[in-house]
Amino acid sequence: MLNTSFTPFPILTTERLTLRQLVIADEQEIFTLRSDSEINKYLNRQVSKTIDDARNFINKVNENIDKNDSLYWAITVSDKNILVGTICLFGFSEENNKCEIGYELLTNFQGQGIMKEAAQKVIDYAFNIIQVQKMEAFIHRDNQNSIKLLEKLSFSNSNEPEKTDTELVCFHLTNSIDK
Repeated sequence: MLNTSFTPFPILTTERLTLRQLVIADEQEIFTLRSDSEINKYLNRQVSKTIDDARNFINKVNENIDKNDSLYWAITVSDKNILVGTICLFGFSEENNKCEIGYELLTNFQGQGIMKEAAQKVIDYAFNIIQVQKMEAFIHRDNQNSIKLLEKLSFSNSNEPEKTDTELVCFHLTNSIDK
């Protein structure tokens, strides 16, 4: 049985980072993430056009957390508390004992190991606290930076395109404790 009760919201910390719940004060950084053409190049989503779009997105994400449908963390550098990216777990399947991971990072913070550090903490949380046995990530086949990150995190390419979007490839990671 998956432990998908996310109240209180789980705050995760690493050596450099704090992963916390999104707040309205993050609206400018969320707007930047969700309106940046480079970040959105491989994502099939509605691009933010206004700060109101970002604010509405934050409100929607927090409503889903209340429903225990997903966990969506703001990635902050611990000593600054400024959002530099986001990472989420969603698509929880009790039947298949799995979930999906997604992430994005502001362009000027890429290449510093921030996402690897955040993802390692979230993966650990998913396997040890939520108790999923498998994690999936659907990545655009041309998104080499994301593919390299998943490979560093020991995800395997399933070599199967996603059924509804053949541009996406599924990567998966199985809880090594049960191997």
